[in-house]
Amino acid sequence: MADGPPRARVSAGILLFRQTASGIEVLLGHPGGPYFEHRDMGIWSIPKGEVEDGEDLWSVARREFGEETGHVLGSAARTIELGSVTQRGGKVVHAWAVEGNLDPAVCLGPWGAVREKALGVLRRAGGRDGHVFNLGHGVLPSTPPETLQRLVDLVHEKSERPTP
Repeated sequence: MADGPPRARVSAGILLFRQTASGIEVLLGHPGGPYFEHRDMGIWSIPKGEVEDGEDLWSVARREFGEETGHVLGSAARTIELGSVTQRGGKVVHAWAVEGNLDPAVCLGPWGAVREKALGVLRRAGGRDGHVFNLGHGVLPSTPPETLQRLVDLVHEKSERPTP
């Protein structure tokens, strides 16, 4: 028999969001399996996973996001700490929001399509200070490195401000 009270379950996860002309959109997941097949109310959630003793919460959130979505979230992603909530069953969930403003699947297409989408993101940002261009939900493993380099170069070129 274990000594003391049972250890509280703790999870960490990421709420991916993007700003569109019609408002903010978020990515939520629905659990699979027969138990959840016909259930929707109160089931949708952020991609998250359980934290083991000694694990860093942010590292777990990034790992679980990758496992559940198939997208790698860069360690330099700009995050907004959302704090934690205690679910009805007692699990404590720590969450961060991360903005993604270019669908990483776009980078699998021809360069012309990638360029057009990237320029659209930059136009919507309107050159405002503090805007971060990112693939918030990561880079797909099959993305050609040359496409990413061209994308980085394009964003730097179009985002440069003249020196006063």
